[in-house]
Amino acid sequence: MRKKQIVIGVAVIAVMGYLYSLPVKGLVKPKEATRGTAAAATASALKPNANINAASVSALAKPSIDMSIAKEITGLEEKLKTAGQADKVTLQKQLAKAWDSVTQPAPAAFYYLEVARKSNSMADWLDAGNRFNAAYKIAQDTAAQGTYVANAVEAFNHATKLQPANLEAKTGLGVAYVNGGAMPMQGIALLLDVVKQDPKNHDALLNLGMFAIKSGQYEKAVDRFKTLLAQKEEIEANFYLAESYKQLGKKQEAIAAYEKCKELMNDPVAGQRIDEYIKELKK
Repeated sequence: MRKKQIVIGVAVIAVMGYLYSLPVKGLVKPKEATRGTAAAATASALKPNANINAASVSALAKPSIDMSIAKEITGLEEKLKTAGQADKVTLQKQLAKAWDSVTQPAPAAFYYLEVARKSNSMADWLDAGNRFNAAYKIAQDTAAQGTYVANAVEAFNHATKLQPANLEAKTGLGVAYVNGGAMPMQGIALLLDVVKQDPKNHDALLNLGMFAIKSGQYEKAVDRFKTLLAQKEEIEANFYLAESYKQLGKKQEAIAAYEKCKELMNDPVAGQRIDEYIKELKK
């Protein structure tokens, strides 16, 4: 349940960011099709930045969360500074869960990573990798994105060594490779292998669809998102389906997908922006 709530929360943040990162009017050329493409290319050349860590991302995130939860987190952080080795893992897990509860994947990721490095547990590596991929998805800072990618690759590499056939680990590693820009085709190959084994795999289909948009392959993107939506209605798939239809000039289909996205988000601010998109398509 916790993972599902995090995924939904990140999806809303990602869509909101996309809504306000592009002009309403006109089509977007493939090379400009998505925010973060240039950042991904830059990120590929970066190694983890020591200045981007649990403390730094936590400090940035605290002003945007509930004050009482921020206070609780600060208390746990203070305990962690003086804790013995036996207590550190327990406190790191508590901090990770606290950040999860307010949909802040970046600080949660760093705590899960520290836990995983000690436990070498499959579940802990997956938690760390998934949070770093989510953090990359909503990050604006290219230096931070490079660190998130590098740490996601570390986490999923460990996970795939523990369980080479695990589809969640393969999917996460594939996404991280494409995000990093250094090995995009290797990443796509991993995702395609996942879909071959599990044609309805949610994360692989969603990311293949989004990467198809980045490369201007809008027909392929439509196919991926429609496969997802045949299983269950969701925010991101509808939004990016609408974007794909818009690029293909299929205005009525785009409007219908935007309307469904607006209904699912149930957010007045996002709804107003989506209405602007729809209004432009109706001209």
